Amino acid sequence: MRFMMIVKATEDSEAGVLPSAEQLDAMMRYNMELARAGVLLAADGLHPSSGAIRISYPEPGGKPKITDGPFTEAKELIAGYTLIEVKTREEAIEWAKRMPDPHGFGAGQIELRQVFEPTELTQDPEAQAKQYEMREHIQRQNP
Repeated sequence: MRFMMIVKATEDSEAGVLPSAEQLDAMMRYNMELARAGVLLAADGLHPSSGAIRISYPEPGGKPKITDGPFTEAKELIAGYTLIEVKTREEAIEWAKRMPDPHGFGAGQIELRQVFEPTELTQDPEAQAKQYEMREHIQRQNP
């Protein structure tokens, strides 16, 4: 089971305030712990939405609409993510609870979401096989 820990943005992260050396060290130790346990798939911080581009589809079948950031609702934005693969939902929750406060100001918030597996998206064996093939291809490219 794959889960994404979504680190919610704050006004500080949206203003480009970088984590302190202590915060970075705590997060690196946590990520190393995940890696040593064999559950870490990816972990990255994101630039503020001031440099982001939002692509929306206001009309079915219509052209996409492009909107440049910044976007105003910091609480709805994402500052980073960690992707893990674990055996159970409970294990994912335990790992998420161990993540250091991502912003260090007592304002950190993490949303934990399960990632769909190919077998959950379609019952078509051919489509599932293509999904697994794509994942294997990506893993070979990024060992």
